[in-house]
Amino acid sequence: MTNAIDGLISGLDTTTLINSLMTVEARPQTLLKASVATSQKLITALQGLNGQVAALATLATTASKPAATDLYAATSSSTSVTTAISTGASAGQIDVVVGALAKTQVGVSAALTVWPASPAALTVVVNGVSTEITPASTSLDDVVTAVNAAGAGVTATKVASGVDASGAAQYRLQFTASGSGLAGAFSIYQGTKAEVTANTATNVLTQTGAAITTAAQDASLTLWAGTTAEQKITSSTNTFADLLPGVAITVSAVSTSAATIKVARDDAAISSLASGLVSSLNGIFALISTQTVVTNSTNASGAAVMSPGVFTGDSGVRDVSQKLLTAASAPINGHSPSEYGISITKTGTMEFDAAKFATALAADPTTVKAAVQEIATRVAAAATAVSDKYTGALTSEITGQQSSVKNMSTRIDAWDVSLATRRSTLQATYTALEVSLAALKAQSSWLTAQVAAIPTTTTTSAG
Repeated sequence: MTNAIDGLISGLDTTTLINSLMTVEARPQTLLKASVATSQKLITALQGLNGQVAALATLATTASKPAATDLYAATSSSTSVTTAISTGASAGQIDVVVGALAKTQVGVSAALTVWPASPAALTVVVNGVSTEITPASTSLDDVVTAVNAAGAGVTATKVASGVDASGAAQYRLQFTASGSGLAGAFSIYQGTKAEVTANTATNVLTQTGAAITTAAQDASLTLWAGTTAEQKITSSTNTFADLLPGVAITVSAVSTSAATIKVARDDAAISSLASGLVSSLNGIFALISTQTVVTNSTNASGAAVMSPGVFTGDSGVRDVSQKLLTAASAPINGHSPSEYGISITKTGTMEFDAAKFATALAADPTTVKAAVQEIATRVAAAATAVSDKYTGALTSEITGQQSSVKNMSTRIDAWDVSLATRRSTLQATYTALEVSLAALKAQSSWLTAQVAAIPTTTTTSAG
C-alpha cells in the first residue's frame, strides 16, 4: 500500500481527508453490518422462543395421553406400611396385618485358624443350587476371597475370634446371604459338590461352635384377617409389588391390628397437570409480549426515540401466539374450557382457576379429564407445527434469517476488499499530488533563481 504524505507540500491533512471520504464510501457496508446485528438479535430471540414452544409440545403430548390424567394416589393408615403407586392403578381399598418381616440369613463358622479341608474345597447351596468353590489355599483370607468372587449368592467376612491353646490367632467366617427371604437361605459345606450329593460333606454351620445367627424368613401379610376369606401372602423382601393393581406396599414393623390401604383418584395431580399446561402457555405469551413492546426514550439531544422490540411487526411470531391461544381456548364439544376453570384473559393470556377446576373435576371427572386431554392434544399439534426441527414455522423463519445473515456477511467481506482498494487509490492519488506539487515548487524556485541571475543593464544619456 502506498503511504500518504500528509501535507508536506500542500499543507492538506490528507489522512483525515481520506478517512472522511472512506466513511462515506463505507456507508453501504455499515448499513449491512447493522442489518446483520439486528438479524442476529432476532435469530437469538426466535431460537429462545422455539425452544419454549418445543418444550410445550413435549409437555402437551404427554398430557394428551389417556394415562396422563388417569392418576391415583395411595395412602396408608399406618406409618409402618408405606405405599408406592405406578401405572395401572385404580380406586380401591384393602386391610392388611403384617405378620412377619423379611430377614436375610447370616451364619458363622466355629473358630478356625485355617480352612479345615485339604484341598480347601467348599460348596455353597442356595435354594437347591450348589456351587463348588476351590480357594487358592486353606488360608481363611483365600477362602473369603474365593467365596466373594464366586457369585454363589453368599458373601463371606473374616472376624477375629481370639487365639487357640497354642496361641495361634483364630477367626470365624461370617456368611451372609446376598438376598433376603427364604429364597436366599443357604448351607455351607466342607467338601465338593459330589461329597454334598453323597452326604459325606460336613455342614460348616451345624458344627460345634457354629451357628445360624439370623434365619432366612419371608415377610408375610394377612388379608381379610378374621374372616372366612383370610389369606396369607409372602414376599422375600419387605415390599409387596402389585398388592393392588399398580400399588406396592413396603412394611417396616409387625402389627396386630390392620392397616388400611386406600387408593383414590389424585385430583391434585390432575389439577397440577392442567395448571402446568396453562403456565407453559403463559410463559410463551409473556416472552412474545416482552419482545414485542416498543419502548420510548430520549437521545443525547433530548429528542424522543422509539425503540421497537425484536418481535415488533413479526407476523410469524404473531401467528404462533394466535395458534396456541386458539388451540387452548377453542370450545370442546360445544363447551368452553372456561367451564372447567381454563379461560382467556383480557390481555390475551390464559388463566387457570384451581377452585373451579377442582369443583368441575369432582362433579364430572370423566368429562373434565377428557377436556384436558383434548386441550393438550390441540396444543401439542399447534406447538409441534410451529417448532418441528424440519418443517416448523419458527424453524423456517430462523433458517431464513440465518441464510440472510450469511449472504450479508459475504457482501460485507466483499466490501472489505473494495474499500481497501479504494483507500489505496486515494492514498496514491494524494501522494502523487504532493509529489507533483513538490516538483512544481522546485521548478518555481529554479525559475526564480534564473530570473534573479539575469544582469541588469543601465543606459547613460550624452550631455
